[in-house]
Amino acid sequence: MTSILARVCNIQVSRGLLYRVIKTMSTSTPQAAAAAAKGGQKKEKKSKKKGGGGDTGHPIELDPLPGYIQSRIELFDKLKSDYEAELSAKDKTPIKITLPDGKEVEGKAWETTPYNVAQGISQGLADNTVIAKVNGELWDLDRPLEGSVSLQLMKFEDEEGQQVFWHSSAHMLGEAMERHYGGCLCYGPPIDAGFFYDMFLEGRQVSSNDFTSLMQIVKKIQKDKQPFERLVMKKEDLLKMFEYNEFKMRILNQKITTPTTTVYRCGPLIDLCRGPHVRHTGKVKAMDIVKNSATYWEGKADAESLQRIYGISFPDTKQLKEWKHFQEEAAKRDHRKLGRDHELYFFHELSPGSCFFHPKGAHIYNTLINYIKSEYRKRGFQEVMSPNIYNSKLWETSGHWQHYSDNMFSFDVEKEKYALKPMNCPGHCLIYDHRPRSWRELPYRMADFGVLHRNELSGALTGLVRVRRFQQDDAHIFCMTEQITDEINGCLDFLKTVYDTLGFSFTLFLSTRPEKFMGEKETWDHAEKQLQESLDKFGMPWKLNPGDGAFYGPKIDIILLDALRRAHQCATIQLDFQLPQRFNLKYVSPDGTEKRPVMIHRAVLGSVERMIAVLTENFGGKWPFWLSPRQAMVVPVGPAVNDYAQEVKQQLFDAGFLCDVDVDAGDTMNKKIRNAQLAQYNFILVVGEKEKTNKTVNVRTRDNKVHGERDIPAVIERFRWLVDQKTIQSEESF
Repeated sequence: MTSILARVCNIQVSRGLLYRVIKTMSTSTPQAAAAAAKGGQKKEKKSKKKGGGGDTGHPIELDPLPGYIQSRIELFDKLKSDYEAELSAKDKTPIKITLPDGKEVEGKAWETTPYNVAQGISQGLADNTVIAKVNGELWDLDRPLEGSVSLQLMKFEDEEGQQVFWHSSAHMLGEAMERHYGGCLCYGPPIDAGFFYDMFLEGRQVSSNDFTSLMQIVKKIQKDKQPFERLVMKKEDLLKMFEYNEFKMRILNQKITTPTTTVYRCGPLIDLCRGPHVRHTGKVKAMDIVKNSATYWEGKADAESLQRIYGISFPDTKQLKEWKHFQEEAAKRDHRKLGRDHELYFFHELSPGSCFFHPKGAHIYNTLINYIKSEYRKRGFQEVMSPNIYNSKLWETSGHWQHYSDNMFSFDVEKEKYALKPMNCPGHCLIYDHRPRSWRELPYRMADFGVLHRNELSGALTGLVRVRRFQQDDAHIFCMTEQITDEINGCLDFLKTVYDTLGFSFTLFLSTRPEKFMGEKETWDHAEKQLQESLDKFGMPWKLNPGDGAFYGPKIDIILLDALRRAHQCATIQLDFQLPQRFNLKYVSPDGTEKRPVMIHRAVLGSVERMIAVLTENFGGKWPFWLSPRQAMVVPVGPAVNDYAQEVKQQLFDAGFLCDVDVDAGDTMNKKIRNAQLAQYNFILVVGEKEKTNKTVNVRTRDNKVHGERDIPAVIERFRWLVDQKTIQSEESF
């Protein structure tokens, strides 16, 4: 269960990495409500009597229903009848079904389904199976097999099983939205942590007050156990079926290039969708609607404004309760809340997406950067500084202008187009190319903490996780092909050192050549082999992520896990064959010929802003001493020793530590200690007449562990040791 929750509560991981995402075209019909299934009009009337209106002043379900719903169902029923007639006429020839353990099961083509096979093994297995995989392709449990196949049965615990489960739940949400709002449904895919549905709705705004009504409809849908029915339809029939919905018409005309495609039906909802789905809506036993937001059609700011509703679901209610508890704990650790409460950082409407760091937040920021700089010195990196503004010609050379200009802040200067840099790599190519390079200089490890700007959409800005202004521990290594393995080994060791220090565990993925790639296949094969050798030599388990490399080179993706076992993607190690070619970079080899270097993009923290968000939530505001913005608080027993308390504070401050003193006459000593503990000061140093006489302090921690009386030099020495060792449990190690 923990591993499932860890995946469900993931906040910053690329879906293509952790999951083999089911590519959906889930789009639903617009507006209205519908009966629960065929002949469901009596049920609808019955529920109408129960339903009435919600707290919002709107009925739970629309009455009457739009005419297109019945037309849509009639066309589906006619074509489904034709399909079933074709199916019954097919030859039911014997087939062999091979299970993962090699066992073979007998079956009949166009009759035996994966569900039948699961039942033959055990009813419990059949009930717990979410979806099948036939010859490597996801397959509905009730869809007949067409020939001899290999069969795999997948449960909710499987990542692909989760995605199918949430995709089916999205259809259930879409049906409820049609029945309640009567708006045009657009896309409704599964995501890393549940699902959502987008809707175009005129004359009404979605509100969280609507969620109760929507959930009442969802409960009916669950109770009805509506089967998910798959049907292959011709494009001309689809255009007729969805002629009332402008958004579906766009998808059909612009995205569907084949003569046929599939739709799925559950109850009254018929949805353009590749599928597959769970057997019926009763399989989704626990579901909840969690939030709503605004978005644009296909994410384009100049397109129609849509409203999005998010949901989460599980096969049983216990899992949903555990998920909700997990969310409550995560909310307590929300970096935006802790940043505000602990006075670390904030955002302002006059500079959206750009963070203001208070002194204590700046201390964390600078401490992280200085830590990386200390590692750079050990590992042969040379720090450079590069401009923030470049002529657009640089970005045209690098290729970013053609593909990334919408995400750049650009402006005109003396009739020339300029832009703020969103990344450092093109500028580093200029530094490398400033003069001829010899093989003796390679590898050339270049590091840069330059400020970067990316024009993220305002709706995408999320605290420190997604910002417009940020810095990275950005580095680029220019090396010879034969040096790749050693350099990657060095990058992996660097990564492990930093993540071990921060207390993170992590997982490694090798992302290989995508369908569209630059360069020669042989070069890719050689590079991938070198990355694989590096990963094997590194000694940690790793997974293959085929086809998910960047178009310019293979990469190693790193997924870290925080204290709540949530996954984040911060670090990256990428090989690049493109930029050295675009900038015509060269070096003189030992035999005097010119050769092209390989470029390695490398970041460990990634965006420092994002890493601070992750660390804030990981530690829950309880920073380890070496990073802490509140390392010590001196608490005098009474006013008579206030001067000594100030003296202690100054000694610690002069030694380089962040120390405050509480001489507020309005609070008792115990109240001051409690305040310091709540503010997460690592150490509280209590001083009275005895400590003043002995030139000592009485040391206790934020968790109320008492270490006793220590003299000031001993405290300073121990503090320095904690900083040098970068101990996570610093209060215990004092």
